[in-house]
Amino acid sequence: MGTHNHHHDYNFGEKFQFAGIAKILSLVGIAVGVVAVAIGLMSSDHIMVERTYANLLLMGYYFTCVCAAGAFFLALQFVTQSGWSAGLIRIPQAMASVLPIAAIILLLIVGLGLFTHNLYHHWHADGLMDENSPNYDALVAGKQAFLNVPGFLIRQILFMGSYSIFAFILAKLSYKEDLEGGLNSYKKSFKLSAIFLVIFGFTTPIWSFDTVMSLEAHWFSTMFGWYNFAAMWVSGLAAIIIILVLVRKAGYLAWVNENHLHDLGKLLFGFSIFWTYVWFAQFMLIWYSNIPEETVYFYKRWEPEYKPWFWLNVIINFLAPLLLLMDRDVKRKEGMMLFVAILLLCGHWLDYYIMIMPGTVESHRGFGFIEIGTAIGFVGLFTFLVMSKLSKHALAPKNHPFLEESLHHQI
Repeated sequence: MGTHNHHHDYNFGEKFQFAGIAKILSLVGIAVGVVAVAIGLMSSDHIMVERTYANLLLMGYYFTCVCAAGAFFLALQFVTQSGWSAGLIRIPQAMASVLPIAAIILLLIVGLGLFTHNLYHHWHADGLMDENSPNYDALVAGKQAFLNVPGFLIRQILFMGSYSIFAFILAKLSYKEDLEGGLNSYKKSFKLSAIFLVIFGFTTPIWSFDTVMSLEAHWFSTMFGWYNFAAMWVSGLAAIIIILVLVRKAGYLAWVNENHLHDLGKLLFGFSIFWTYVWFAQFMLIWYSNIPEETVYFYKRWEPEYKPWFWLNVIINFLAPLLLLMDRDVKRKEGMMLFVAILLLCGHWLDYYIMIMPGTVESHRGFGFIEIGTAIGFVGLFTFLVMSKLSKHALAPKNHPFLEESLHHQI
């Protein structure tokens, strides 16, 4: 009997206290972001305004992707009926709960970008679709059925709206399970997750075609959606690892140990390789077949101002996790995992930077106060919202049917 009762030593009702230096820093981050964006938008230089919009799109998209990855993580655990993750499920849950806010911010950014012509002007500019206009572009006009403002905005609202609703309900069901016990919430979550994963799987590629690929409307790649999904999933896993390690360092989540971290590390390692596989497949096929309408994308990224960043992207997002996470022991060490996860979040910022900048500011690329400030602002916002959400509920889903399995998880 004694072996069964050992888990009562854990205080499953404990709540995370989001206060002190962490809270202050996140608010300072938000302030820095607001100042950076304000300076950029109020600039009299048009290129500066465009650069600010490009950075807003980059970070707004990144923020939404990481929160969506939290929802995806949740759904995946339910559908696979995983037991190992039950003890840390509140972290991706907090990320998923913030998705509606992230979605609204991204919607505002793309909406304003469209109407001020600072974003998507490759297909949303005067005369592009009009045969009699000197600006007429036959390629863009041919895509008019898909690339038009009402369709674009309706798709954004539908996709992000449906992800947000699923994320919200999944989190709500889990909190309900804390109060009521039983398997009712779990069974509902299972069904919802199965539906969500099908919708998410089919719509995320289209969402990334719209949000990022249409910045360069002449070019298309059928692999772009999976490439974006891989980046989203790796960034989401990295965010979960960072929050987990920091919350544990603050003295919480005693029931999560190096076995759980090891599993997260394996996912991070595996999907960094998957990201590389999709990146390379897209790059290699275009490079090898050398068709002008395809190579235009990489041609821009091989210009001197982008080429070093282009290769650095592969080094950080492929070589670093490959070499650093290969060893079993590394995946079980909190400090090392924290380092790799932060490195990969920076690496995927660079990945999105290389996706977005050549289609917006083109050769007027910059890296300075606007880039760093906007990034700090969104990191602060993410931290503030996710940690506030995390502090609202108990850190363990005490009535989760697989919690016991999570406590005994060993690999």
